[in-house]
Amino acid sequence: MGAPSTRTPTRPTSESTPPPPPPAHRRRSAGGLAARGAPYLLILPALVATAALLAYPLLRNLLISFQNLNAFQLIQHTTDWIGFGNYTDQLTSSDFWHTTLRSVLFTAANVALIMAVGTLVGLLLNRLGRRMRLLLSLGLILAWAMPYVAGTTVYQWLFDSRYGVVNWLLDRLGWHSMAGFNWFGGLFSTFAVITLMVVWQSIPFVALNLYAGLTTISAELFEAARMDGATAWRTFRSVTFPILRPFFLSTTFLEIIWVFKAFTQVYALNAGGPAGSTQTLPVYAFIEGVGNQHYGVGAAISTLTILILLVLMSYYFRIILKQEDDL
Repeated sequence: MGAPSTRTPTRPTSESTPPPPPPAHRRRSAGGLAARGAPYLLILPALVATAALLAYPLLRNLLISFQNLNAFQLIQHTTDWIGFGNYTDQLTSSDFWHTTLRSVLFTAANVALIMAVGTLVGLLLNRLGRRMRLLLSLGLILAWAMPYVAGTTVYQWLFDSRYGVVNWLLDRLGWHSMAGFNWFGGLFSTFAVITLMVVWQSIPFVALNLYAGLTTISAELFEAARMDGATAWRTFRSVTFPILRPFFLSTTFLEIIWVFKAFTQVYALNAGGPAGSTQTLPVYAFIEGVGNQHYGVGAAISTLTILILLVLMSYYFRIILKQEDDL
């Protein structure tokens, strides 16, 4: 018998065996980094578009507000920097502060009416049958979809002093003094028409969104409230409003933004007249900047308008930040 052969064991090479996997904590950190970065990658296109369409115009407007820019400077291609001169002139101007107060009161009155009437219409949508709900929803969508200039033209025709339907109807109802009444000749009558138009165009947004929110509330809650003898107002106050409180809060502040910056309705209806008595801040900025060719002044007024709107929205921003901290 021969001696048994001995074989020296060979060490496995890197080609024959895969490398060891990375530690578990490295895999978790890499996965967590990818998960945290994914939302930012998804919103990156929107951020780029916003920066191109919004950030640059805002920056350009801010730079113009520090210049004495009019037709002469545009033709000569010269830049006349005056620092805070445009801001100082406006902040010490009684016209600016009167327009600001007028804009705030106009916004408050319109938002209150929009939220009140829109809520009532939304509650009505929730109680109507299918056919009537469809008919009312169609009317709301048509009012919402109508372009601002077209809607303004309709209201100019309705309230025309000679051929308007409103004056004709009031005359038929017995108010014969209203037969030739000029709705656009006074401050309050002009603002009444503007308010009616703005509220009419804003109600669909509130009503349709409220109806959508009401469909998410269980019908058992309303049934329990009725069995307890709660009135319609008590049901709204104790059931509907607490559940839909975030909706009412966000919608109210969205309407503040929408009404405060309303330009087309006010300008197209009567160009801020008569004698500038119905000018709001956006219209005032346009007339000073474009109409009078004081572009630096118009830019300063528009910048101040944005700052005032931010002040009005500060309470909403505070609530959002508080909710973020709670999360």
